[in-house]
Amino acid sequence: MMTLRHFEIFRAVAEAGNFTRAAEKLYITQSAVSHAIRELEEKAGTALFDRLSKSVQLTNSGKLLLEEIIPILSSCEDLDSRINRLETRAPLHIVSSITIAAFWLPIILKAFQKEWPDIPVHVEVVSAANAIDILRNGDADLALIEGTPPQGPFTSTLFASYPLYIVCAPDYPLAERELSLKEFCTETLLLREKGSAIRDTLDSALYLAGHTAQPAWTSVNSQVLIEAAKAGYGITILPDVLVNEPLAQGKLCLLSVQALSLKNEMYVVHHRDKYLTTPMKTLLQHIESTMY
Repeated sequence: MMTLRHFEIFRAVAEAGNFTRAAEKLYITQSAVSHAIRELEEKAGTALFDRLSKSVQLTNSGKLLLEEIIPILSSCEDLDSRINRLETRAPLHIVSSITIAAFWLPIILKAFQKEWPDIPVHVEVVSAANAIDILRNGDADLALIEGTPPQGPFTSTLFASYPLYIVCAPDYPLAERELSLKEFCTETLLLREKGSAIRDTLDSALYLAGHTAQPAWTSVNSQVLIEAAKAGYGITILPDVLVNEPLAQGKLCLLSVQALSLKNEMYVVHHRDKYLTTPMKTLLQHIESTMY
């Protein structure tokens, strides 16, 4: 079987016009050069060099072979010069929950790409459950999720958290007083879909207290819930970063519910057996240093 070494020796002989000088250039013995050329000629089924008295010259077949191998060797040499820089160009794939992608990830990536401007970063915004499935399948390098850290062969690092606010329109009935958990569960609730980190946090807290939420509205879109709450249709529970503006504008108000104080924790997750490149370690440092 022919190897790149055979081709390197062939090119050296063609350039030197002499087996001895080719051997000296490659720091190998003349017999090794002769052996490699003989193997090439046996493979080709023809002579590649004319052996003259004091030199060798390419035959027409040899010239054709040289034309074929020069681009191959050039590509290999180019790769050899770049192979120790692969980490600095290899793309990163991140999966992220919606809230993290909207409010934390852009700042994190801006800081990261100041240090590693040549690394493409691909972001896929999905639910927390889907993010872990993608990570488990090896189709992502890191997952940014809210809620509970996943079970399995993962390393999860808490990097920030945010409170969940219970809000309603200022003119919503009962807006002025504290509700019991039982009263809260009987109100018109406008909630995120099951499986979302926000909904899971609420359902877990209610379950531990012996209650269950029966929402009137369910949506994958938080803005829909905000608009419905502003219109007075009911009560919603969403991250502070999503409702701070309508709260400041007086379009929503905070609602107090006894024994219901909610927050979501945010984790950066990677497979524990994942090889962490230097850029990935830098990205993890930026994520883990993020506080809100």
